[in-house]
Amino acid sequence: MNLRQLAAHLQLSPTTVSRALNGFPEVNQETRERVVETAVRLGYRPNTVARRLATGKTDSIGIIYPFEPTDLGDPVFLDIIAGATERLGEAGMDLVIVSAAVENELETYHRVVSGGRVDGLIVARTRVHDARLQYLASKNFPFVAHGRSELADPYPWFDYDNEAGMRLAVDQLTGEGHRRIALVHAPLEMNFAMQRRLGFLVGLNAAGADARSEYLVCGGLSPKEGAVATQALLALPEPPTAIVVDNNVSAPGVMTALRQAGLVAGRDISVIVFGGLRSQETETSEVSAVLQPEPREAGRTLAELMLARLNGRPAAELSRLWKPVFVAGTTDTPLPV
Repeated sequence: MNLRQLAAHLQLSPTTVSRALNGFPEVNQETRERVVETAVRLGYRPNTVARRLATGKTDSIGIIYPFEPTDLGDPVFLDIIAGATERLGEAGMDLVIVSAAVENELETYHRVVSGGRVDGLIVARTRVHDARLQYLASKNFPFVAHGRSELADPYPWFDYDNEAGMRLAVDQLTGEGHRRIALVHAPLEMNFAMQRRLGFLVGLNAAGADARSEYLVCGGLSPKEGAVATQALLALPEPPTAIVVDNNVSAPGVMTALRQAGLVAGRDISVIVFGGLRSQETETSEVSAVLQPEPREAGRTLAELMLARLNGRPAAELSRLWKPVFVAGTTDTPLPV
């Protein structure tokens, strides 16, 4: 069924039906509801090319992502994508994933926005000073940030309380008697890494433990970098008795380095991973973790915020902060007296 056939069935003009389906305000609510209900009942699907020409809309939301090999195997990331896809699909929209090289990421934003390829963008892994968000705000282009950043004006965002989550990890370890606690962190230009580092330092201070500079090491966002950071910690004259890893991407490298050094997490050293860790073939233990719960629902929430922004909701009303939770495993243990 095409638009003219639907209009004939409703005994309305094609223009009125088109305006009703596209939410134009000059069509009264009763007519709009009747048109939408009939379109759904009769299985009408709009011609997307014609719709784009008529309205300038693509019915798609984009996410531009500099993929690493580990991303496609990350169940949390995949759940977030699945949740966003579900919610957008319910609204008749698609999620378009655009892969970008790290060094050309901002240029990819320019191409996607200037080419009118999507109606809005979800921005992942926000940075403390994020040129991507600044660019989108300057263009008044609809976006939702997955994470927070330093912007002068309000903007839509969804995030977990990274500081509070890191406090959960530190409180767990200090409560077990640990005082020599190290942090393996992502690059500090990433906003989540900066927030988690702050939570780590506040937690140590609250427990009366020293924050040693040599215990704060960057483990990047890859297993290899995580392993190198851990090897540096173990080589210290006084190595830590516990390690907190602020991301689950470099965490496999941390665990590998411990095994190569002959250490068993939960027996010889305590480890807590922010984001958890998938079971590995060589791992028999459950990793103690600070988790960001319900990632699929988080994806749906990102999409919901995006839809609200497209419908004109003020940016200041579109922020959501969820609480992480600590899930006990077998890789942390009280310090022997």
